[in-house]
Amino acid sequence: MSNYLGVMVNDPIFDTVFANQQIGYSLAAESTATQATSKATAVTCNFSNGQITMNNAALAASAVVTFTLNNSLISPRDVLIVNVSGGTATAGTYVSFVASMSNGSATIGLQNISGGSLSEAVKLNYAIIHGQ
Repeated sequence: MSNYLGVMVNDPIFDTVFANQQIGYSLAAESTATQATSKATAVTCNFSNGQITMNNAALAASAVVTFTLNNSLISPRDVLIVNVSGGTATAGTYVSFVASMSNGSATIGLQNISGGSLSEAVKLNYAIIHGQ
């Protein structure tokens, strides 16, 4: 009996990964970045996985703000996953999304979906699923 954590099958159409435990990045592939002056301030984080702490500037009800994530590992063929992970964010008050991607950067958006203005240091987690 083997103690494998996953199996990769190579077939002519695509590669498939089966896992019976979690799959993710090691701590060595993880970093953090903090916005300095506003929610629209660009950040640089050259890791495949990380956490961005946004500035606590006010964001009006229904407003959307975007900022640039500079990351030398990002390419247009990748999939970038971004989610609100808390910080001082009130649960259920924000939606995060990826607006665009290019070589070395992505534009990330945050929308306030609450009924009022919020001034919170929202934390966003991101992970890159690298394409070919």
